[in-house]
Amino acid sequence: MSALQRIFGRDTRFYDLLESGGTAAKQSTSILVALFPQLTGNPPSDVLTDLSQARRKHKRISQQITEEVCKNFVTPLEREDIEALSTALYKISKNVEKIGERLLIGPSGADLKLVSRQITLLEKAADVVVTMVNQLRTKSHGEEIRDAYELLQTIEGDADKLMNELLRDLYHGSGNARTVVFWKDLFELLEKGIDRCRDAGFVVFHVALKYS
Repeated sequence: MSALQRIFGRDTRFYDLLESGGTAAKQSTSILVALFPQLTGNPPSDVLTDLSQARRKHKRISQQITEEVCKNFVTPLEREDIEALSTALYKISKNVEKIGERLLIGPSGADLKLVSRQITLLEKAADVVVTMVNQLRTKSHGEEIRDAYELLQTIEGDADKLMNELLRDLYHGSGNARTVVFWKDLFELLEKGIDRCRDAGFVVFHVALKYS
């Protein structure tokens, strides 16, 4: 075993940090799901505190990854890949916080259950991303990551179909202009969240192809 191989084998800090980033992204979606029932009616002013704190915690993880990349000459993955994955994971948490904020300012009487299926798909997508990130440190991760990425693409495809259904019902409905704008904006923001998960999954898949 070469000296570099020994270093790679011992140094797990980047895997640890990336896995923490994946977990933070998933935690944001879980918090959103837990908060969802509270966002109707007259929610308390601090209802989004946990979501904001989760996003800030994830930002600290992302910043630490950047610092470690800058300080360390030897990294187990290419620096560009580490940074790309870290950024993609953080964008999930950032997007989820925006979803929570948008849900909170919805028009009076809006039935938020309309987006419950999209939120479920978002949580599923984030869960798959965590699985993929956790598989990076293993030596035989190629097939597992490929299968997980295919599942992520399936979730995204289901989300696209659901998005079209929701938009069709919205455009053919009798809602006023403000209501239509709110729902369209929310549908697209949730769709973007699922796309963020796909983007993170693609980075993992791309890395797996390099090192398989």
